[in-house]
Amino acid sequence: MHLSPDLEKRYTREQLSAREAQRMAEFITWGPAVFQASRLMVKYGIFDMLRDADDGLTRYDIVSKTQLSDYAVKCLLEASLCIGTVLVDTTTERYTLSKTGWFLLNDPATRINIDFNHDVNYEGWFHLDESLRNGKPEGLKHFGAWPTVYEGLSQLPEEVQKSWFGFDHFYSDSSFPEALEIVFGHYHVRSLYDVGGNTGKWALQCVAHDQQVEVTVLDLPQQIEMMRTNINGKPGAERIKGHGINLLDGNAMFPQCESGLDAIWMSQFLDCFSMNEITSILTRAKSAMTADTRLFIMETLWDRQRFETAAFCLTMTSLYFTAIANGNSKMYNTEDMEQCITSAGLEIEAIHDDLGQGHSIIVCRLKD
Repeated sequence: MHLSPDLEKRYTREQLSAREAQRMAEFITWGPAVFQASRLMVKYGIFDMLRDADDGLTRYDIVSKTQLSDYAVKCLLEASLCIGTVLVDTTTERYTLSKTGWFLLNDPATRINIDFNHDVNYEGWFHLDESLRNGKPEGLKHFGAWPTVYEGLSQLPEEVQKSWFGFDHFYSDSSFPEALEIVFGHYHVRSLYDVGGNTGKWALQCVAHDQQVEVTVLDLPQQIEMMRTNINGKPGAERIKGHGINLLDGNAMFPQCESGLDAIWMSQFLDCFSMNEITSILTRAKSAMTADTRLFIMETLWDRQRFETAAFCLTMTSLYFTAIANGNSKMYNTEDMEQCITSAGLEIEAIHDDLGQGHSIIVCRLKD
């Protein structure tokens, strides 16, 4: 296994003393309570109040500002002290925000992750055991009887949709500016397939970036309808087409581009499938390629992350795929993805790392 330097440092040798390790073990066992107490400190605005109070606040100040009971505030503050999100001055009994609390409140990725885990994952993870054993997203039944979350996206409750798309778009959107330069700056692209294009965000970015490019979004029929609604009336929308396809169907072939296909784009897409399914999709993508076509795979490969915190978030996200999304996919590492690419009859031409929130772009071509 190849790991980035920061991951090599953290994952190959013990980091904690015995007492620290014991505390971490208890922190894990109380994880659900830690999460919910911290989420409510954000929701009730207590972290905001503590951040904005130069000298901190007493418990009674917080009771007055939140209109919560003294009991509720006492429980949350005491829990937060032990979690490490607030600090207390034992002389004045005034509470202040810790560095960890500050990140929970102000770090955009952390706020996105809180909402995603509460609204999308929390109850479904109760069924993680069955999901791992059965290879099916057993936690998804909480929302509906779909085989994967993707068939049900348009029918999820509004708040759940908001958190799901917020999570999905946050990580990809931060990489789009650099990704556009790689795709259009290094290659002559006039025709592009956006595979798993979702709401058409990348397609809109492409037609805005290049006035000549024609984009075809390939996705489930219901997603194509959502995409068409989203792009309607926006600049360049007339150069975006939709092609409904179920890529889990091994017989569903990519459409042929009569003028010759320049690029196939897959952003945060292949992590939605098992390795066998990825190989099948790439094999069918290959059938639409020529020697001049380049296939761009943008993924957050956990082993290539510059910072260990990102790898932590990604490997935890794999458990969302297990229990909620589809039951058999994950956030892959480089070795996994390379195996699928090679098995499909393609080869890696280049890898661009450290885009946005930790994305890599793997550029593939037909194998010589």
